[in-house]
Amino acid sequence: MLLPLAWGSLFFPGLFGVCTWGLRRARPAWTRHDCVMISTRLVSSVQAVLATGSGIIVIRSCSDVITDS
Repeated sequence: MLLPLAWGSLFFPGLFGVCTWGLRRARPAWTRHDCVMISTRLVSSVQAVLATGSGIIVIRSCSDVITDS
């Protein structure tokens, strides 16, 4: 359980940093605030897609989601 937490703690801030850095390079006319806002939305979208995917996997693999282990 700690390994996914550790990977998530590295992946999402890393993705945010890479997105912010890439946007500042690709769009120098944009302000820092614009780049941070777009990066935040992109990371949130990736997190939502991954959470939805893991939920679908859980629902499909369990016959009864509430009581199945």
